[in-house]
Amino acid sequence: MKIVWSPLAIDKTSEIADYIAKDKLSAAKKWVGTIFSKVDQLKESPEIGRIVPEINKSQFREILYGNYRIIYRIEKNQISILTIRHCKQILPINEIMT
Repeated sequence: MKIVWSPLAIDKTSEIADYIAKDKLSAAKKWVGTIFSKVDQLKESPEIGRIVPEINKSQFREILYGNYRIIYRIEKNQISILTIRHCKQILPINEIMT
């Protein structure tokens, strides 16, 4: 299955990596690498993530990595990575339900 990253997901990943890099560049690189590895797993098993509780629709799922949520949507021919959020942040539903 094809993986497509939304502009929001790319921006959030970059913002988080920049924040982590302020303390330790190698930790930021490792974090980004792991995020991409987690997302790659979706090609073989798109339903490994849990249903996003705020939405409660089976096509909207998330994988947890540390303190972060990788939120994605399963579509007919692709998986769309919608956003990445810290677990303590409120998830603005309008950002991902467009």
